[in-house]
Amino acid sequence: MPSKFRVMVSKVPLKYLNRQDEITVLFLKEMNKHLDDFMAGRVEEMFHLKDIARMMFLHPVHVSNVVKLHTGHHPCYFYELRILEEAKMLLADLNLTIGAVASKLSYDKSNFTKFFKQYAGMTPTAYRATLATA
Repeated sequence: MPSKFRVMVSKVPLKYLNRQDEITVLFLKEMNKHLDDFMAGRVEEMFHLKDIARMMFLHPVHVSNVVKLHTGHHPCYFYELRILEEAKMLLADLNLTIGAVASKLSYDKSNFTKFFKQYAGMTPTAYRATLATA
């Protein structure tokens, strides 16, 4: 870390750094709760960042900026990691087609395949093949 950046961070009052942590933890908690509810069928639509921010009583831009500043990643990164985790669990069930997995995650098959390949580095079909050989 460049020393100039350390000086800038060291001048930030501790109460603001603690608030960043609080907002980040609350965002992750609300995001995970929502995705648990979505996967269990208790809610029908996936939330966007603005919906989670509304539940936190904060502006979405503020949530986005704080999470990115605190973690180095945009909030969508954590959302996408969780969706990838759910996708991998669903793909392990060979009774589900890839289209059914995509649908459960509110994707169409084509966009799901693109999403999965971007974040997992392989297609859903290739991922399933790795499970079969493991």
